[in-house]
Amino acid sequence: MRAEGQRGFRAPRSSPIKGQYFRGEERGPLMQRRTIGLLMAATLSLAACGGGGSASSSLNPFQWFGGGSKQATTLMPDGGYPTARADDGRALVARITAAKWEPLYEGGMLTVTALPATKGWWAMKLVTEVPMPAGRIHADDTGVLRLRLVGLPPLDNSFEAATPADLRSDSVTVSLTLSHEALDGLREVVITGATNAVSIKRK
Repeated sequence: MRAEGQRGFRAPRSSPIKGQYFRGEERGPLMQRRTIGLLMAATLSLAACGGGGSASSSLNPFQWFGGGSKQATTLMPDGGYPTARADDGRALVARITAAKWEPLYEGGMLTVTALPATKGWWAMKLVTEVPMPAGRIHADDTGVLRLRLVGLPPLDNSFEAATPADLRSDSVTVSLTLSHEALDGLREVVITGATNAVSIKRK
């Protein structure tokens, strides 16, 4: 029977003998010393690989992301710059019927209308006669920009290939935007089709 006033009383834990540690207290410092030792060994190993080891070693962190003595010798992409010249099977559209300039904030837009020989022509495009990097189109030394209007014809032996184009329903319109830089020094544009060519002065 507990005496009143001693409810919840616990006997104090006896103090450890001098020089002794409980098992739980001993494990903490020992694990810390082992962990620090392993980290120091790993650091020294990486330093040796990066300094005196082989430069091509897979353990060298300076080689993990392609570092080393390799340097780019050109900014040209593989295969060269893309050009504005058609070399994918497109052919000249039969006849150029009109061309006009439309002003833009970033430069100007050349709009060309043409009539193919038959129905079914598609993938029309204005390309330069002389190959030029895409986005770097410019006039020649005389101030003339020479373009060709090309497209893909319909399949052989198809209805479209055997049907002549109608001026009212089969005319095509293609545009080309030129920057202020491209327009600098340009005085005239010549657009060539299969049977004719149209020239337009710069406004």
